[in-house]
Amino acid sequence: MSDHVYKIVEIVGSSPDSIEGAISNAVAKAGKSLRELRWFEVVETRGHIEGGKVGHYQVKLKVAFTLE
Repeated sequence: MSDHVYKIVEIVGSSPDSIEGAISNAVAKAGKSLRELRWFEVVETRGHIEGGKVGHYQVKLKVAFTLE
């Protein structure tokens, strides 16, 4: 097994449906410009309230990718 070195960046994703949707949206978008994504960590969760109801969910993630 080879040794890995990772670079970590923070991103924020959102979804009108769920926290899981916000995570999936963020990872999918990051995967379009970052190669070799390996893991993520949710570091913050928040949302927007509209008319007394949840309008959308937002999550801050740390995502890591392998350096070449």
